[in-house]
Amino acid sequence: MENRKLFLLGSLVIFIVALTLLFTGSPILDRSLSTTSNVPWGTWITWLGMIALPFSIYWSSKGLREPDTRLRKLLSNILKIIIILALLWAPICYLLAGNIAFNFSEVEGFQGGQTAMKWFWRYSYGIPIVTIGVLLLYWVSHFIKK
Repeated sequence: MENRKLFLLGSLVIFIVALTLLFTGSPILDRSLSTTSNVPWGTWITWLGMIALPFSIYWSSKGLREPDTRLRKLLSNILKIIIILALLWAPICYLLAGNIAFNFSEVEGFQGGQTAMKWFWRYSYGIPIVTIGVLLLYWVSHFIKK
């Protein structure tokens, strides 16, 4: 099997597992990686899922990897930006929350407060929404082209 298909399969498996665990509210999401750390598995599982979703779209669409029209070039560039933002999701969210468990409270100031929490949710929802939007626009461009 060629590398692209392996990357696609891996991305899809990671995304589906992460999505299933998140939607079912699996108890593994709250467990810590180790007894000494306060880093929940849910942070890493969500991060991998955030990265896997745009990568699965990228690896499955030749028109986004090698765009042949201006619209597809634009969509390809947006998807690449989303991939970068997905890779940076955990570090940026850590800066917003002030902790790796991404807990927010009523503290004064930005980090860990309610304003930072709003940005956290915008960022966390924005990655999959824009990714799905790129996919839908790609499909529409594919059907219009024919």
